[in-house]
Amino acid sequence: MKRFSFDRFGLYTDFYELTMAQGYFYHGLLDKEAVFDYFFRRMPCDSGYVIFAGLADLLEAVENFGYGDEELAFLAEQGFRPEFLDYLRDFRFHGRITAPREGEVVFNNEPIVSVKGSIVEVQVIETVLLNFLNFQSLIAMRASRIESVLLPGKTFADFGLRRAQGLAGLFASRAAVIGGASGTSNTMAARIYGLKPIGTMAHSWVQTFDDELEAFRKYVEIYPDNAVLLIDTYDTLRSGLPHAITVAKELEARGHRLKGVRIDSGDMAYLSREVRRKLDAAGLDYVKIIASNSLDEYIIRSLNLQNAQIDSYGVGTKLVTSYQCPALDGVYKLAVFDGKPRLKISEDIAKISLPGEKELWRIYDQNGYFYRDAVILADEDIDRIDRIYHPDYEFKYTDIRGLRKEKIRYPVMEGGRSLPVEKDPYAISEFRRERLAKLPPETKRFENPHVYKVGVSKKLFDLRKELIRQHLNP
Repeated sequence: MKRFSFDRFGLYTDFYELTMAQGYFYHGLLDKEAVFDYFFRRMPCDSGYVIFAGLADLLEAVENFGYGDEELAFLAEQGFRPEFLDYLRDFRFHGRITAPREGEVVFNNEPIVSVKGSIVEVQVIETVLLNFLNFQSLIAMRASRIESVLLPGKTFADFGLRRAQGLAGLFASRAAVIGGASGTSNTMAARIYGLKPIGTMAHSWVQTFDDELEAFRKYVEIYPDNAVLLIDTYDTLRSGLPHAITVAKELEARGHRLKGVRIDSGDMAYLSREVRRKLDAAGLDYVKIIASNSLDEYIIRSLNLQNAQIDSYGVGTKLVTSYQCPALDGVYKLAVFDGKPRLKISEDIAKISLPGEKELWRIYDQNGYFYRDAVILADEDIDRIDRIYHPDYEFKYTDIRGLRKEKIRYPVMEGGRSLPVEKDPYAISEFRRERLAKLPPETKRFENPHVYKVGVSKKLFDLRKELIRQHLNP
């Protein structure tokens, strides 16, 4: 598998990261240690969960986060000072990153990833971390919702490259497979990430020939055992399907089988039922029906209710752009600096961050389902904690005594070098399925999902409360 190249990736950052880094450099803060936490405040798309994705790409980018002569010359043109540029010439990230496994189910207002290192190191990688994790986690979540509405034996593939936002299409294809897609139309992503390339034909193939039947015959000459014929160029039921049946029978006579037909327009429920009925009547029950055209989890769920006879879906625009909710609002906030816990205060109480170096634990209920997530300080013992509290209201708490507890974050980078992590999107997807099976059904529903609770230890609650008091009453 050939990986995407992240060589000399140091300019893939917001400009203010570098202006702050130069400030740290000249004020003697270069070697001060800091901890930043990555989390998101609100669940996207009215979903009850998010799938953590983008980690393998992030680790590779961080390992290669540096500056060559061309990058330094550009920064010199922007007014950065020679001494700071000399520092950047040898810059490498030497810190530690702690994160869940890719494919893990995560929730809002919990420290999903923590980054520890010198203040300059952890500051300048903020943008790339947010860019990679926010986008891939969002797309993986959308793909998993699509998979959740598929009937047994049905599949879907990513068809979204042509509508993706530029090169984000590469990461979207990877994330789609993590979320459950069987493959992708994106040939480059298939090569880079080891995905299954999937594709049929376009209307232009049919239009190129004077006759639709001739177009189908010419196509199956090249692909006698792997042909999917697009049957809606002129008229799905009166033209495309009869010609596809003719070609399928001709293939049978030569010892081959037509793989499928694709519908890209019209009433998918009605057309698929009619196509299935006529294919079966012709003895072609093995021919699959593929549907595409502005599909998402809601439309596929509706097609199921209408008894649509579709075997596989090509999902494009609404998946890779997350059409209805195009961003995950992940943030990266300072939690520790120079050994002291830090927090951000806001008039919006939900935006007040959690200070200190922390750990994240998952609590299971008596039936083996995810029940609560617990955020505790790094020096605490989860087995000595009886209750976890709402971060803002002390009277809201959960008793966790006697319940199974599982640590869900582990070091994935030490000393700036990646530790072994799973990179195969299909293996990550299988792990995702295992984790989602432990999420209560009410949290996975589309309409008004149950809000999964994330609580904090009493020690962390009190630390946050005291720091707020100190800042508001100096």
